[in-house]
Amino acid sequence: MKLDKRKAILIGLAVLLTLAAAWGVKAVFFSGPKGPQMATAVATRGDVEQTVLATGALEPVTLVSVGAQVSGQVTSLKVKLGQEVKKGDLIAEIDSAPQKNSLRTAEASAANYRAQRLEAQANLAQAELAFARQSQMLKADATSKADYETAEAAAKAARAQLAALNAQISSADVAVETARINLGYTQIRAPIDGTVVAIVTKEGQTVNANQSAPTIVKLGDLSTMTVKAEISEADVIKVHAGQDVYFTILGDPDKRYYAKLRAVEPAPESIETDDASSTTTSSSSTAIYYNALFDVPNADGRLRTYMTAQVYVVLAQAKGVLTIPSAALGDKEKDGSYRVMTVGENDRPEPRRVKIGVDDGTNAQVLSGLKAGDKVVLAQAAAAGAATASGAGGRRPPGAFGF
Repeated sequence: MKLDKRKAILIGLAVLLTLAAAWGVKAVFFSGPKGPQMATAVATRGDVEQTVLATGALEPVTLVSVGAQVSGQVTSLKVKLGQEVKKGDLIAEIDSAPQKNSLRTAEASAANYRAQRLEAQANLAQAELAFARQSQMLKADATSKADYETAEAAAKAARAQLAALNAQISSADVAVETARINLGYTQIRAPIDGTVVAIVTKEGQTVNANQSAPTIVKLGDLSTMTVKAEISEADVIKVHAGQDVYFTILGDPDKRYYAKLRAVEPAPESIETDDASSTTTSSSSTAIYYNALFDVPNADGRLRTYMTAQVYVVLAQAKGVLTIPSAALGDKEKDGSYRVMTVGENDRPEPRRVKIGVDDGTNAQVLSGLKAGDKVVLAQAAAAGAATASGAGGRRPPGAFGF
C-alpha cells in the first residue's frame, strides 16, 4: 500500500515536470513576437508661439555724455551719482579766470575801436565841411582846382576810415560775444532731464578740451528704456518693425515685459569701425548680428542700464488650439501635410495625415486630421522598438520607421 502511494506521487511529479518543460519550450520557441513599446502623447488644446530668440542689453532711451568745451580745473561738482536733474541745472563749474580775462580783453578792444570811431566821425565832419567850402569857392572861381580835389580826397579818406572802424567794431563785438560764450562754458549745465548714471571727472581734476572732448558726467532718461537685441543674420530676414516682442531679465525670469519692435538697424555695429580693406576678412571670420530696437516704459525704475535681456521676437502665435508634440511629426508631403502615427485598436500604430499650423519646435498646432484626445506616437520612443514592430508586421511611426 505504501509502495503504491509513493509510486503515485513520483508519477505525479514526473507529469508536472513534463508540463513545465513543455511550457518553457513553447514560451521560448513558439510564442508570438511582442508588440512594440511606444511612448505616446495626447492631442490637447494649448498655446503655440514661434519666436526668434536673441540676447539684448538695456539702455536709457536717451543717454548723453555731458562734456566740457573749455579747458581748466573742475572747481565744483554740483551733482551726485543717481541724482535726478532738470534741463539747465548746474552740473559742474570749471575755473573761469582765463575766460573772464579774455572777456575783459575783448571788451576793452571793442571800446577802443568805438573811441577811434568817434574821432573818425569828427574827422569826417571836418573833411566834408572843407570839401563843401571848396565846392562853393570853385563855383565862384575863388579857389584852385587842386585845392578842390585835395578837399574831395580828404573827405573820401575820412569816410573810408570810418567804414573800416565800423567793421573792426563788428569784429570786436563778435570777439566779445565769443569770450562771453566761453565764459558760460565754464558752467556745465544739464542738456536734458535725466538721471546722473556716471560721474567721469572728479572735483579738482583738470580737463583739456583742446585734445579731446572730456566727459564730466553721463545723463540718462531712465523713464523709458531701449532694448538693443542682437539678431543673427540667419534670423534677421524674419524680423521687421511692428512685430510683437517681449523679454525677461536675469533677476526676474518669470516676469515678461511686452513691447513692439521699433526698428531693425540696416547694418551691424561693426560697420562703425570696419574699413573697406578689412570688411571682407572680418565678415567671413566672425558672426554677424543686427540690432533690433524697441522701447519699454520704466516708470518704477526697475530696469537698469546695461541689464541683460532675454528677448523673444514673436513671428507667429496661436492660442487655445489643438496641439501635439513636434516630435510626433513625420516627413512633410508635397501638399504641405505631415505623416503621424496614432494609436488605434489593440494599441497598434495607424498612419494619419495632418495639416500643421504654427510649430515652435516643441509643440505644433493641428489644423486638421486629429481631434482632442487622440493619441500620437512620438518618433523618438518608437525608434527603440523599430525592429520588433517591423518583425510583427506592424506599421512604423514617422521619422523612426521611414513611413
